Amino acid sequence: MYGWIWRHLPGNAWVRALISLLLVLAVVYVLFQYVFPWAEPLLPFNDVTVDE
Repeated sequence: MYGWIWRHLPGNAWVRALISLLLVLAVVYVLFQYVFPWAEPLLPFNDVTVDE
């Protein structure tokens, strides 16, 4: 998959590396802004099983 992305990016190696970095940052941004907040209520992190 990464090879396919690398082969389809335009430019030389430096331009491809910069575009790859921008793509990774965009994916991280989308995950933190949209995916993780949507999934948080579905995850059992706040379900405490120890009674006081």
